[in-house]
Amino acid sequence: MTMNIRGRLGRFAEKCRKHQFLFEELVKRDFKQKYKRTVLGMGWSILSPLLTLLVMRLVFTQFFGRNTSHYTTYLFAGNLVFSFFKESTTGGMSALMGNKHIFTKINVPKYIFLLTKNVSSIINFGLTLCVFFLFAALDGITFRVSFLALLFPIACLIVFNIGVGLILSALFVFFRDISYLYDIFTLLLMYMSAIFYQVDAYAPAIQRLFYINPLYCVITYVRTVVIDGVIPGPGLHLLIVFYAAVAMLLGGLMYKKKNHKFLYYV
Repeated sequence: MTMNIRGRLGRFAEKCRKHQFLFEELVKRDFKQKYKRTVLGMGWSILSPLLTLLVMRLVFTQFFGRNTSHYTTYLFAGNLVFSFFKESTTGGMSALMGNKHIFTKINVPKYIFLLTKNVSSIINFGLTLCVFFLFAALDGITFRVSFLALLFPIACLIVFNIGVGLILSALFVFFRDISYLYDIFTLLLMYMSAIFYQVDAYAPAIQRLFYINPLYCVITYVRTVVIDGVIPGPGLHLLIVFYAAVAMLLGGLMYKKKNHKFLYYV
């Protein structure tokens, strides 16, 4: 089994090297299209989450933030993770349909289009993460070596986003209604991720149900490291890895099974 996994990873790396030029050009194209005819350009990558944070802070502070220490950081951490997930998966959902004029004419790995969308989202996330650390410092939080532990949930979240993107992009080829349903789902997911409220007021049994939500697990990890200054226990680590692995496995299987049918539906 280990040799099989190594073989697949080797073939994946070989395909990436073979199509490196196309990959780089697609990333450049996505950036140009995203900020085309905008005055601030990439500045919107930072300004947009900041404006969202400002609105949420003005609205929710009086209701949920009175007794929450470092509420700005608490709110920003939740919004940071959720925004990254939403941008990555929403963009990934249209990755195939948006590039049908390419893969219907030349033979290229179709997942390459999804990966380019994720590169753009990762860059935007990195810029916003720097602003998050700045706000955390202004909020009176001391930087610690334990902050390096944030690399773990971020890496798992990237894998999870790619897996969900694979699923959504495949479904979108066959069912265009998925885009409307996903908007409703992400809205529900936002309210179920405890972005602007705490779950302490709920009974322990209800609190445990929140861990069914993968985003809540990542948000909790980030808040625990940044605000509390401690690294979560192994249970949360395993749960985050589990969600990332399941999403990637399901997405990969769906692409492998439906790959030959994409051309007939685009």
